[in-house]
Amino acid sequence: MVNIGLLGAGRIGMIHAASVGGVEDAQVAAVFDPDESAARTACDLTGAPSATVPEIMADPDVPAIIVATPTDLHADLVEQASMAGKVVFCEKPIDLDAGRVRACLKTVERMQTRLMIGFNRRFDPSFARVKAEIESGSVGEVEMIQITSRDPSPPPIDYLRRSGGIFRDMMIHDFDMVRFLFGEEITEVSATASVLIDPAIGDAGDYDTASATLRTASGRIAVITNSRRTAYGYDQRIEAHGSNGMVQADNHRTTSVSVSSTGGQIAALLKPFFLERYAQAYRREIETFCALAAGNDVPYPDGQDGLKALELADCALLSVKEERTVRCWNPD
Repeated sequence: MVNIGLLGAGRIGMIHAASVGGVEDAQVAAVFDPDESAARTACDLTGAPSATVPEIMADPDVPAIIVATPTDLHADLVEQASMAGKVVFCEKPIDLDAGRVRACLKTVERMQTRLMIGFNRRFDPSFARVKAEIESGSVGEVEMIQITSRDPSPPPIDYLRRSGGIFRDMMIHDFDMVRFLFGEEITEVSATASVLIDPAIGDAGDYDTASATLRTASGRIAVITNSRRTAYGYDQRIEAHGSNGMVQADNHRTTSVSVSSTGGQIAALLKPFFLERYAQAYRREIETFCALAAGNDVPYPDGQDGLKALELADCALLSVKEERTVRCWNPD
């Protein structure tokens, strides 16, 4: 049985707690959250006791940690867990500042910590199939990737003020997906962004509509579009075009039923948001982490993946502000 300490019992922490509960030979063994009500809810769900961070870090019977706290606590907790010899899962991003992430990863490297970053979309069955088709060569050499990611509505303004902005909070998933699918680093980023949905988002220093064009050293191109609003549900699509064909993952709908008649075709609505759309991905992600914590050799997004996606987000924001193409740096 792998005992896991849960740090953070908010929305994402509860998702991960439920996922651990579905994994054979794994359990949440301790819960920390400064909000007593949130901690109590997680304890009731998992049957685990509440504990302090030092208690969880010092417990030799808890070899693995899930960091699901607010972002500004991630790097400190990852470092503490690393020095305590834990296997660590951390929600993205490790920090909003790339320099702080690099410093954290030095500790991770020194302690030889297995650190998994929460890029759940890699574990989505549809997107994983796109990756598998690319690797099989079924569409030839991939030359272009297009990713569409649109939320049904903007998050609260208070959240946007501390989120790091649309590139670090939202498009970062797509930056990681482009790297994952291409298997090649991005060398150039050209981005543009606007405030088209709510002026309050601009007043908070953010954008609500954005696109980015990425280029690899070999000349392959990816185009990402993001919006904080759709009138029709949670829009998540990927298309990879290759020399011999194309593979694409379309939207998921509430049902697979469609009605065709003389008036046209009617299909079910898209799934409403990320909790429903990526439910399988979250479960598979935590299954992978539990296997990692049990000592198995499994592929997973690591700290460098987290850093490189954040650096691409920084490049995109710089491109918007300076209205130019930004050549990406190589932290190595």
